[in-house]
Amino acid sequence: MEPQSEYREELVARERSGHTTVVEGNFLYVWGGYVSIAEHEIFLPNDEIWLYDLDSGVWEIASMAGEIPPSMSGMCGCSLSGEMFIFGGCGDHGQTNELYSVNLLDKKYTWRKRKHETGSVPSPRDKLSCWVHQDRTIYFGGYGHKLLSELTNSRNFIVDEASWMEDVFWGWNNEVHVFDPRTNSWSQPRTFGHLPAPRAAHASAILGNRGYICGGRVMETRTSDVFCLDLKSWTWSEITPISALPVGRSWHTLTAISDTSLFLFGGLSDDCKPMSDGWVFDVETKKWKELDHPYKDKPRLWHTACLGRDSDVVVFGGSRDYILLVDTGHCNDALIFQTQPYPLLRLCEDFIAGKSTVFQKELPCLPRKLRGAVEKRTSFFRPASKLPDQM
Repeated sequence: MEPQSEYREELVARERSGHTTVVEGNFLYVWGGYVSIAEHEIFLPNDEIWLYDLDSGVWEIASMAGEIPPSMSGMCGCSLSGEMFIFGGCGDHGQTNELYSVNLLDKKYTWRKRKHETGSVPSPRDKLSCWVHQDRTIYFGGYGHKLLSELTNSRNFIVDEASWMEDVFWGWNNEVHVFDPRTNSWSQPRTFGHLPAPRAAHASAILGNRGYICGGRVMETRTSDVFCLDLKSWTWSEITPISALPVGRSWHTLTAISDTSLFLFGGLSDDCKPMSDGWVFDVETKKWKELDHPYKDKPRLWHTACLGRDSDVVVFGGSRDYILLVDTGHCNDALIFQTQPYPLLRLCEDFIAGKSTVFQKELPCLPRKLRGAVEKRTSFFRPASKLPDQM
């Protein structure tokens, strides 16, 4: 659809990478992350949260209170029963293993630090992933540090030889940890089967009772392998695709878009090239299929992706450059990927909203509910002029 020529000025969330986003109701919530300025990492304010209306495309910002987490990047975020949970991450004081939650529904945005009652808290880490299953959050992998006394199993932790010092060792892990917010308890189930290699900056998604991971950095390489963890039996299995597959990568995203399919986008290739390709993986047929999309000129890494309306995937932020080599390239645009055919109502709403100047006389004649939906979509199709950075 052709955008209208009228421009509007509005707030736009700051460019960032390594942030967290969740969708709750009709809003995409954005918190944290960092930008690079003159070779310095600047962590973004921790006392604000950005809301993106998925229908209108309009941003708003809200202040946060309570036990506010430190400003950081690389934490793992998810939504459970109207609350956003974040765990891990790395800030000015290094990596953390603290867990926080905030209610997104009461509009007060008051953080709460979750103090565990029982069980052992995972070691500090960042660049991990998680699943939400049976009202629990389940965390996998990441890059972090352990004391010498904590190195009990070489299958679960690979030491980064370039980073260890004295009795503190940094490295990659393939551990699975479960947090139950009803009891504030941690547990570490024993897993079986073919375990994936320890890794970080991978991507994960969940389908039913099965958690999936794809790719990530395994020591000095980046992979595109796919593993599945049965969340009832805690048994790992590797899925061997029977088709052409994406190149190995890290800092990409994986999003469930149907009962049997996952959408992969972007990342950093093994030769350190920012990627803009999109792929759909069918877990039943074990086939990858590259998805044609309009954002081939918008590579992204260390971005986020969430499931929106009608199986849309909403990608926000990230970097278009290799962030370890340059101090520019952070993004703040929301890319909307259509992964499934739209229903007739969505097609009609978008068509009318995209040509609202043509239908000005007819709009008041629409049923009230439909007219309200079209008016919100009209705002989405009207381009916004970006204000200067809010920082």
